[in-house]
Amino acid sequence: MIESIAATSLFGHCPIYGGNLMRDVYGKRKSSSSVRFQATELLGRRIVVSLPSLKPKKDGLMSPTIKALAVELTREVYSYREDKLPKKHNNKIDSGFAPRPDLWSPTNRADNPSLRNPLLRQERMGCGWLGAIFEWEGVLIEDNPDLEKQAWLALSREEGKPSPPAFLLKRIEGMKNEHAISEVLCWSRDPAQLKRLANRKEKIYQALQGGIYTLRPGSKEFVSLLMHYKIPMALVSTRPRNALESATMEIGIGDNFSVIVAAEDVHRGKPDPEMFVYAAQLLNFIPERCIVFGNSNQTIEAAHDARMKCVAVASKHPVYELGAADLVLRHLDELTVVDLKKLADIELDEFGSGEPVVMMEVEEDSDISSVDDSFW
Repeated sequence: MIESIAATSLFGHCPIYGGNLMRDVYGKRKSSSSVRFQATELLGRRIVVSLPSLKPKKDGLMSPTIKALAVELTREVYSYREDKLPKKHNNKIDSGFAPRPDLWSPTNRADNPSLRNPLLRQERMGCGWLGAIFEWEGVLIEDNPDLEKQAWLALSREEGKPSPPAFLLKRIEGMKNEHAISEVLCWSRDPAQLKRLANRKEKIYQALQGGIYTLRPGSKEFVSLLMHYKIPMALVSTRPRNALESATMEIGIGDNFSVIVAAEDVHRGKPDPEMFVYAAQLLNFIPERCIVFGNSNQTIEAAHDARMKCVAVASKHPVYELGAADLVLRHLDELTVVDLKKLADIELDEFGSGEPVVMMEVEEDSDISSVDDSFW
């Protein structure tokens, strides 16, 4: 960069006045009125710059021609680009900056430098403006689909119902028990009967499971990371509340979730988005600022119907089957807080100017002639 400036600057060379002096018509010797600079190689070409004399005027100011040329040379220097220089030996000029400085730091559209309240701006620059909604099985703990199938088969034998085929058992994975019994298996429509069958199926499952819970690799570390950055979290599952609370306390993450949505809190389960919408309401977040962590296509469908972003954990499904999610990974510890910010980074009116907009309602002129005189 310095060499390019020196090659085009007026102060990088010593002017050479013409050795042969000119003579006027009377034969008197007269100095040349122009100044010739040394030949300079610029952009692969040899050029010679000839300028008028640098001798200042009587008023001490430089001539307008010299000033115009100096400004033009300055513009050429500042318009320098690396791709305009001749590439010799593939050497790149070290400008002191990273090749792609736009990769860091990530943009945070929630931040607005024009906000007058510094506390509000600090809150938006942090992580408290997004919420995380976790599913229980297959995301935080290891999931065993075989136990779920065995529980349904055992219930069908107890009630004298035909054993559900494999495609129906796969369809009701993750659904609420009452919803699966009434609309998929079609065993009963009576609310009391549905409640009894759902409770019995859950007892069979808990007996087969034995109360042993195994955390997935990286799940506890990721939850602790979100707690460190004060990101509100909710736990969503179709299991009963008492089973969820006891299980979370047993594995040591019960205090990390400020909201727990269980089977008793909603009417329908997945793929209906009711559970996720209710969890966002309890977190006091709009759905667009929430990220759902699930492990099935039903969760992805429910999250997108609720206008939420979804991160799929490939625990029981291959990665290519979960391509509809916004992000697919094997373990939660592969994520960072920056990734979550980018997922929740959207343009909304709530993150606009930050100042309340006062809307003035224009009153319509009432027609006095339309008043009924009999009223008085």
